[in-house]
Amino acid sequence: MSIFAILVILAVGWAMLAFGQLPNPLRTRTCQGRQWRRAFPSATKKQIREFLSVFTSAFDFRDADLLKFRPDDQLLGLYRALSSSKWMSGAMEFDTLARELRTRFGIVLEDIWDERMTLGTLFAHIQQAQRPATAH
Repeated sequence: MSIFAILVILAVGWAMLAFGQLPNPLRTRTCQGRQWRRAFPSATKKQIREFLSVFTSAFDFRDADLLKFRPDDQLLGLYRALSSSKWMSGAMEFDTLARELRTRFGIVLEDIWDERMTLGTLFAHIQQAQRPATAH
């Protein structure tokens, strides 16, 4: 077997092991559900989990890890941590996230984007958009 073939096999094996894994130091985090409930006491656990599921799906993380993310995690910081652990990375994760936010929650990410945006800030926009309009 040629060296090239061995390198390809090793690369594919490494990529399969790394797929869906959280970047360090997120892997060692415990459940952050309490942080979410503190930050958003009027939100249901189901709403929080649905939002985090959309995020984890867009970034190719496992749903089992969704409660390892905190409300103060910055989207660009998470993206940078993820892209440093991948061989090739583009903005595909943000495209997927933007599409899902629009489809599921009616939120246009481009309209509310800020480089310092956190998961909590994004979730607050979703919560605000889902509140029923008050009658005057």
